[in-house]
Amino acid sequence: MSFSLDQFRLDGQVAIVTGAGGRGNSIGRAYALGLSRAGAKVVVADLNEDGANRVANEIRSAGREALAVRVDITDRPSVDAMVAETKASFGGVDILVNNAALMVEIVSTPAMQIDLESWNKAIAVNLTGALNCSQAVAPLMSERGGGRIVNQVSGGAFPAQTVYGVTKIALVGLTTTLSRELGAQNITVNAIAPGNTMSDAGAALTPDDAPFVKMLEGMVTLRLRGEPDELVGALLLLVSPAGSWISGQVLHVDGGWILRP
Repeated sequence: MSFSLDQFRLDGQVAIVTGAGGRGNSIGRAYALGLSRAGAKVVVADLNEDGANRVANEIRSAGREALAVRVDITDRPSVDAMVAETKASFGGVDILVNNAALMVEIVSTPAMQIDLESWNKAIAVNLTGALNCSQAVAPLMSERGGGRIVNQVSGGAFPAQTVYGVTKIALVGLTTTLSRELGAQNITVNAIAPGNTMSDAGAALTPDDAPFVKMLEGMVTLRLRGEPDELVGALLLLVSPAGSWISGQVLHVDGGWILRP
């Protein structure tokens, strides 16, 4: 089969994006809008119901289909309800983007000082939440002949130097594990590791005079910062027919920060 740009189209497919309604100019919002522009019906899932509705309305105002769902990804019944609502509205699930995460809340807390309640919450949201969602959607993907799961990790996991980084390198391990387990069902599982992205949350964490920004100046080969929209191309590759032979991989989109052979 010869390559065609149509292989990046997602017409007729159904995508769930968790964490797609939070913090204004977010990566989740960019993912949801990008998937809709490629033709997918998008489920905008977030603990913030107002934010989910706002992004879903943005998609619908462009003449595309979207569903807003409030979900707590740490609670399996809540995840199951999200998936059931998706199936009732759109017939099934083809794409899952595990984007919801805690970052601002934990990135600056040293591991030696974090209390166990905060530690367990970080693991519950950033790791167990992705497992809950993946377990819930995999049977529906299998019914439709396969699917695509993309986990949001971070350049800050290579190597992990914060509690946030610890949760994200653990999510890399879940990515490779699920890739192995789900491949026979034609379900690919990959991850995107963004660099210093100027979402609302990223901009708040890394102002121009932040030590982290100064450190990156001597490391990044291109621009220090990217915009949420600059991650969408990587996502479309991993979830579209164009990326059907890619699984178990981490795609770094970071301006050349993490250089890996």
